[in-house]
Amino acid sequence: MKYLVIGAGGTGGCIGAYMAKAGKDVTLIARGDHLAAIQKSGLQVETSWQGTYTVFPIKACDTEHYNEHPDVIFVCVKGYSLDAIVPFIKQVAHKNTVVIPILNIYGTGGKIQIMLPELLVTDGCIYISANITGPGRIHMHGEIFRIFFGVRDPKQYRPVLKQIETDLNDCHILGVLSSDIRKDALQKFSYISAMAACGLFYHTEAASVQKPGEIRDVFIKLVREIEDLAVAMDIHFDVDLVQFNLDILDTLAPTASTSVQRDINMGKNSEIDGLVFEVLRMGEQYKVPMPMYQKISEKLKEVL
Repeated sequence: MKYLVIGAGGTGGCIGAYMAKAGKDVTLIARGDHLAAIQKSGLQVETSWQGTYTVFPIKACDTEHYNEHPDVIFVCVKGYSLDAIVPFIKQVAHKNTVVIPILNIYGTGGKIQIMLPELLVTDGCIYISANITGPGRIHMHGEIFRIFFGVRDPKQYRPVLKQIETDLNDCHILGVLSSDIRKDALQKFSYISAMAACGLFYHTEAASVQKPGEIRDVFIKLVREIEDLAVAMDIHFDVDLVQFNLDILDTLAPTASTSVQRDINMGKNSEIDGLVFEVLRMGEQYKVPMPMYQKISEKLKEVL
């Protein structure tokens, strides 16, 4: 199948690199110096367990020069960029194209589906810690690389979704076609949201949350509040959510941080509204008290 990955940052870049390395037909949508470097020299992936390697050649272009019609589109942009890429998706998709959003913000798939009613838009989430370190270079901070995706309504199921799962696993990405994507997406969101809130509130990286103390305790409280929210939403996890998230956290490099922290530190647009403030709005909607999210949100609104 023909794959298109929109966004070549830590998430999209790694998906594209792994798929290209495995011989899949994949194209990255990138821009600027990052695009130029990929086109000239390939995409360099830095890891602590496999060393540094370069995937070359790898197809990459900007939206203006992409002239194919993909079977699968992974959307790996930030939440605030969604409106800008929807016209491009409409332009390049064919009637059977499957769109898989891999964003940090919970519920993104349903929102894109409204904008693309003629296509199948699943929900999706990813477990990875990676970021661009320079033009054509991406650093992965841990070995975890999992993609969960699935339809919100069983009536939307198509056999092609199983092929996508197989293709991902062929590329050494743990691909999971979820039977309950609401649960799996919220489970992932519970980690990235709590980590973003902690990182921004304490101005810290993973190291401070990995050791016992106040910051780790706050992380746990934030996860518990999302667990309470899930119960109100009739979503029930089959794992101890706190332990599940701590296990992920403790495998990361001590210098790992969330993309929202990096964006804010660089003065860029960020996903803070969808990652932190939206949780409070969900709490209000489902009448679930969220005192720790409330405390952190009030402080962040004062300083950001």
